[in-house]
Amino acid sequence: MAQKPNSQIHLGGAKDINVKLKALGWNEYFENQVLSLKIRNATPVRITQIHRNNLQVVGINLDQKIPSIAHVTVGDWLLLDLENPRSSKILKRKSLLKRRAAGHDRKKQLIAANLDTVFIVSSCNNEFNLARLERYVAMTYEAALTPVIVLTKIDLEPNYEKFVLQASTISNDITVLKLDARNSSAKKFLAPWCRLGQTIAFLGSSGVGKSTLANTLAGNQLIGTQATRASDARGRHTTTSRQLHIISRGCTVIDTPGMRELQLTDAAIGIKETFADLHNLKKSCHFTDCSHNHEPGCAIQDNIINGKIDEKRVNRWLKLIEEDQKNTGSLAKRNTGYNVTKKLDRSKPKHKKK
Repeated sequence: MAQKPNSQIHLGGAKDINVKLKALGWNEYFENQVLSLKIRNATPVRITQIHRNNLQVVGINLDQKIPSIAHVTVGDWLLLDLENPRSSKILKRKSLLKRRAAGHDRKKQLIAANLDTVFIVSSCNNEFNLARLERYVAMTYEAALTPVIVLTKIDLEPNYEKFVLQASTISNDITVLKLDARNSSAKKFLAPWCRLGQTIAFLGSSGVGKSTLANTLAGNQLIGTQATRASDARGRHTTTSRQLHIISRGCTVIDTPGMRELQLTDAAIGIKETFADLHNLKKSCHFTDCSHNHEPGCAIQDNIINGKIDEKRVNRWLKLIEEDQKNTGSLAKRNTGYNVTKKLDRSKPKHKKK
């Protein structure tokens, strides 16, 4: 009878998963991959930070740097090859947050992998932007993750309910929390999504309180923060790179830098789920290819005229669809452009030199 692989982790079902690994976010999804791969002496580690030339990984009694590996991001699981780390096996992800890279570069940027919940953080001041929140929600839905909107700095804004009301218009299926990130009570509000073995991420602009929330969850100064500016009650930029933090007897937390630009790509499903009501309504349009601008029999325009839906929200929806299609097409062109160019070069007739 063939012997079972001699793995360093006990592969005997959910109840037998090592508690230390579970605290890092390990579960049956990854355990079953190890079983199917039949790799001897498997050493599961999770990427907590990505540096220029190396990765920081953690596992059972292991916290070290290894050489860089292509196409990984914070939150990825590896089966570490101690003798040749670059040959480590990247386990299949259960979720992936991504966007189009900022600036003119058309590359796809990986934000974080293997998450369970995304806390989309905004403050109750001039930083609040409904269109930006919708973008974060669409990106989160595209990754098949649970979005939770967290509105901070209610202690500095007496009329914070107006921000709660606006955020609640995005979707009836999304929980909107209002809290003071520095108050210990914030931990209670976040607790339902922060159980043992869960991985959460804080997304949002700089200075909205993402690092402060992570510290409140941890119960200590896990991440350095800076004081709020007195001039406009806005926070200062603190986090400069994505990092996974392990909270004692709790979940794992990924703190992210503020995103100056959030361009969606490959997010058609996420946009559809964010604007589910408009997506269902467009099915009643007379023309299947209706642009929802001027065509006769447009259900969207009819509902705008009747005051049943908000025209500004419709315009944001159409803008996101157009942007996603454009970016997705650009990235597809970029990925295939090299091969197409080479084929064209080979197809040119070759002339012999005289």
